[in-house]
Amino acid sequence: MAPFGYSSWPPLPSTLKPPAAALKRPASISSVYPPLHACTHNTHISLVSSSRVCGAMAAANGSGGGKGFEVPKVEVKFTKLFINGNFVDAVSGKTFETRDPRTGDVIANIAEGDKADIDLAVKAAREAFDNGPWPRMAGYERGRILHKFADLIDQHIEELAILDTVDAGKLFAVGKARDIPGAAHLLRYYAGAADKIHGETLKMAQRMHGYTLKEPVGVVGLIVPWNYPTTMFFFKVGPALAAGCAVVVKPAEQTPLSALFYAHLAKEAGVPDGVLNVVPGLGSTAGAAVASHMDVDKLSFTGSTEVGRLVMKAAAESNLKPVSLELGGKSPIVVFDDADLDMAVNLVNFATYTNKGEICVAGTRIYVQEGIYDAFVKKAAELAKKSVVGDPFNPRVTQGPQVDKDQYEKVLKYIDIGMREGATLVTGGKPCSDKGYYIEPTIFTDVKDDMSIAQDEIFGPVMALMKFKTVEEVIQKANNTRYGLAAGIVTKNIDIANTVSRSIRAGAIWINCYFAFDPDAPFGGYKMSGFGKDMGMDGLEKYLQTKTVVTPLYNTPWL
Repeated sequence: MAPFGYSSWPPLPSTLKPPAAALKRPASISSVYPPLHACTHNTHISLVSSSRVCGAMAAANGSGGGKGFEVPKVEVKFTKLFINGNFVDAVSGKTFETRDPRTGDVIANIAEGDKADIDLAVKAAREAFDNGPWPRMAGYERGRILHKFADLIDQHIEELAILDTVDAGKLFAVGKARDIPGAAHLLRYYAGAADKIHGETLKMAQRMHGYTLKEPVGVVGLIVPWNYPTTMFFFKVGPALAAGCAVVVKPAEQTPLSALFYAHLAKEAGVPDGVLNVVPGLGSTAGAAVASHMDVDKLSFTGSTEVGRLVMKAAAESNLKPVSLELGGKSPIVVFDDADLDMAVNLVNFATYTNKGEICVAGTRIYVQEGIYDAFVKKAAELAKKSVVGDPFNPRVTQGPQVDKDQYEKVLKYIDIGMREGATLVTGGKPCSDKGYYIEPTIFTDVKDDMSIAQDEIFGPVMALMKFKTVEEVIQKANNTRYGLAAGIVTKNIDIANTVSRSIRAGAIWINCYFAFDPDAPFGGYKMSGFGKDMGMDGLEKYLQTKTVVTPLYNTPWL
């Protein structure tokens, strides 16, 4: 079963399991959520909360009621920087607020790291790498510690899921069932790889013996985004630690809570002081300090293409450190006439609206072949109207709030741009509450390839539907983007699937499925979606460097 394939692993709670009919369909994203109804928002943050309806979506489905649900107690244990094995205040003494996107209220004040704190964290990491036990430890021993780290994550699944829900607006049930267990699984994958790092013996053309060594690259700066705080943390930390590196993590300022908790668990697991440092702070100060630091040997960044440019520039202007980037996306999904219509509609709905559209590989450019286009539009609109938008602690909810006010306003701005540029708003397009950052699932038709909503990464619940006639036409349309992160293909024709998958310039192609992530499957982009891979052994390789060693051979009986 695929640990990161949303349609398969780990099992979801019974309240989110699909109906039996869905299980009979081909492998598809539709198997994650059952069809739910209403657009609701919880306006109270108490133990038992009542919900209020959001617009006509709830009224149309007759589900406006006041059935309560329990909101778990939120306890923030760690708010300081984690440097050299200790939680410490920022040198400046400054803090910043992290806010709950359900309400806009402050959750906690977090120590605000800047250049001085990054200097201390890098110094600690350098000492740990140059003189500490971690890179000198047998890979097997590093793996044992990482396995213990994963075990501790499993013991705190609910607490960690609560933190990502209140910090990022992520669905609590999905966090418990997927994000947190998936992170532990990925960490175990790299724990198992830690003692399998090796070079090669070379067949030299001269009388020499040659071989290669795979060495940890050194001190690594890891800049993590806000949309998947846990998953992205371990996309980077897992392979870097398995390789024997020491790291400085700069979590997104919107979502620092779980990263600090993971720092605590790492110390408890036995990761030596200085090997894992976590410094929350602003991107313009702490993030910039990591990117430009002369003693950071490698940089891995996930975020926007615009900031990725700045990261590359800072790396080039400092010590020319190698950089890996996972950046923006505007992923196409191509639905052919022969597709199972219900399966295709469910798959596209999930590809667009998962995590409220705040996912780099969201399928937001939807190309549907003309023979089924009208039927697809009708069914897609009907399904979007059945979405449940509201408090992510509510087990009935399928879409939570955007991460913060800035992102909320950005999405609404793009919806307005889409209407002004001439696209037709079929459904959604409006805020879904007077408090918090909720937006209705939105669908546009009559979208042209050069419109902003078809070209720009919106990072919100906005679907752009377009019609096509031929395979050749849709390949050209799918590639008409500056991005190349992922793409989806829905067809029963293996020849079409093979042709289109080899023709679209993107780093991941999913056929009759979507979000088919797996620890063993490398993930990364083409074009302006970045370079370098996460996950798989490729993800480990980028934290290693190859050294060639050669010695002469005298009186050898063979070469």
